[in-house]
Amino acid sequence: MAARHLPTAGEGGGLMEKTNAMRLLDSRKIPYITHTFSPDIHSALEVAQVLGVPAPQVYKTLVVIAEPAGKPKGKPLLVIIPGDRELDLKLLAQEVGEKKLRMATHDEAEGLTGLQVGGISALALLNRGFAIYLDKSALDWEQIIVSAGRRGVNLQLGVQGLVRVTKAKVIEATRSGL
Repeated sequence: MAARHLPTAGEGGGLMEKTNAMRLLDSRKIPYITHTFSPDIHSALEVAQVLGVPAPQVYKTLVVIAEPAGKPKGKPLLVIIPGDRELDLKLLAQEVGEKKLRMATHDEAEGLTGLQVGGISALALLNRGFAIYLDKSALDWEQIIVSAGRRGVNLQLGVQGLVRVTKAKVIEATRSGL
């Protein structure tokens, strides 16, 4: 299925049912472009290929759990990183002041967020107690593409708007060249 590029919010809406992330951006008057594609696509790399954009411009949201002494502590972290990079858990732990972090399993990620893997979005999870972090590589872009909270729907928006609305802390969570 080819990607469909829908107008920026407010440019003739009504083309598809809005996600909570879209409603949030609309309420904060943050412009975005909606991209839709097959919900069978779950990876940021595949999204980049379908949309015809550079892979480093498509960001994925990962669910990470802090485990002091082997026991889960509080809400997990949401870490937004480029689709072509791997999360560096040791680096992330240093950046956020935790001793031990681990990736949530597929089932844990879906259970903790209420969203499907491939559709997890910090924009859809605001005010739910998650600490949100954005890899500093995002600052290399004027706009990045992130999930809209549903598989098959992504949003392209300005990095500063994303940081402002999510209150994400910009940190180093990946190392280039991985």
